[in-house]
Amino acid sequence: MKITEYVEVLEREGELLAETAERAGLATIVPSCPTWRVTDLLRHTGAVHRWAASFVQDAAVEPTPIPDGPELVGAELLAWFREGHAALVRTLTEAPADVQCWTFLPTAPPSPLSFWARRQAHETTVHRMDAEAALGTAFSPVSPEFAEDGVDELLTGFHARPRSRVRTPQPRVLRIRAADTGAVWTVHLSQEPPRAVLGDAGPADCEVTGEAAWLYAALWNRLPLTGPEVTGDETLTRLWVEAAGI
Repeated sequence: MKITEYVEVLEREGELLAETAERAGLATIVPSCPTWRVTDLLRHTGAVHRWAASFVQDAAVEPTPIPDGPELVGAELLAWFREGHAALVRTLTEAPADVQCWTFLPTAPPSPLSFWARRQAHETTVHRMDAEAALGTAFSPVSPEFAEDGVDELLTGFHARPRSRVRTPQPRVLRIRAADTGAVWTVHLSQEPPRAVLGDAGPADCEVTGEAAWLYAALWNRLPLTGPEVTGDETLTRLWVEAAGI
């Protein structure tokens, strides 16, 4: 996907997140993040937006920790979130295409700017789902292309890192298949970090097949990873649910 497409998604999803959070009520529990209330969701996502923007805006090449969100409540917290989201959109839109700054996944788009546009588009979309879970409404749709991209980021980026806890005592294979886009990932599990490769790479112990948007929500643990979409050894999908949280 193009940087402009990621930024368009980021802009839309952030606005929807704020609107949904306001409708849900800031004291409402977030079922998909049960230790959070909507207030925590806004503080976290707003802090991440400012953190991400700082790398691009300052061309910062050294990592810094994500700051804590402010102890604001009510309308002031919503305004703070919206200001940070708008500033991130503006930063990504106005930044030079060749800006050099820190990134943190082992596989990434071709430039730091595309990395941060992609990462924040998905960050905001997943947390928009959290706001909708708090409100008790069905998830707003995402395009198959964007959902496929998010699954790829999760499998080949986040879970390729040493901190991934998705490990098995003996080698196992989990296959993820997007029925609508045709994308296939073969995830090799072992005592090492998962290794995901594109395509059908030999037999699988467990296969998960579904539309890309469902895979996106389920693999981010925002929908149950169960049902007729799962065939083979379901202990692997249970392991994912238990260990794959980011």
